[in-house]
Amino acid sequence: MKYNIYVVGIGPGYEEMMSDQAKRVLEESDVIVGYGVYLDLLEARFREKELLSTPMRQEVQRCRMCFEEARKGKKTALICSGDAGVYGMASLMYEIGSEYPDCELTIIPGITAANSGAAVLGAPLNHDYCVISLSDLLTPWEAIEKRLIAAAEGDFCIALYNPSSHKRADYLKRACEILLGKMEEERACGWVENIGREGMKSMTCTLKELKDERVNMFTTVFIGNSQSEIREGKIITKRGYTI
Repeated sequence: MKYNIYVVGIGPGYEEMMSDQAKRVLEESDVIVGYGVYLDLLEARFREKELLSTPMRQEVQRCRMCFEEARKGKKTALICSGDAGVYGMASLMYEIGSEYPDCELTIIPGITAANSGAAVLGAPLNHDYCVISLSDLLTPWEAIEKRLIAAAEGDFCIALYNPSSHKRADYLKRACEILLGKMEEERACGWVENIGREGMKSMTCTLKELKDERVNMFTTVFIGNSQSEIREGKIITKRGYTI
């Protein structure tokens, strides 16, 4: 017998920004497993479900919980903010899943912060772009620095995830200093905080100004390419059309 587990990207927060497929899967599930902050976003609609969580940095235990619940014959879903395959739990579920050959995974996509945040700011990622996390919890800072330099040298638009936290208060500043070695000070930039949630706010600025901005772990930062510009508070990255 095969037990199916759904790994669901719930998007940025608002229910209307969750796909119909994701909502249907969660409605059909008996158990929903996830980080507490994300479960809180769903509680109003899915409070009758069995909601299970583990604290931050207990992702491995959270994944194992899904497999154990599924083996009890329960329809089980693991939720991730944004998309489960973009800094989410999809890959970890596949890794651990090798220990549970009687379980199958189905990945349900969601809107990741790069896309939902970009929509708030206009069109900052409208050409080739890359997404880089500034969290060095699982990736050495040396590797992050190399990726920032490579993105700048390739003239990519950049979305930065996890730009700051209590323990990493200066990481965005450090990243900007690296990029300023390859980019002009007036490069079009911006950030969005609490995308798709209560208290959402955003701002556009130059790369020089971005270096001194105070952001948090719920912020996504956007850095344009050499053709990006700010118009009436929006970042526009040109595709190269002749007008």
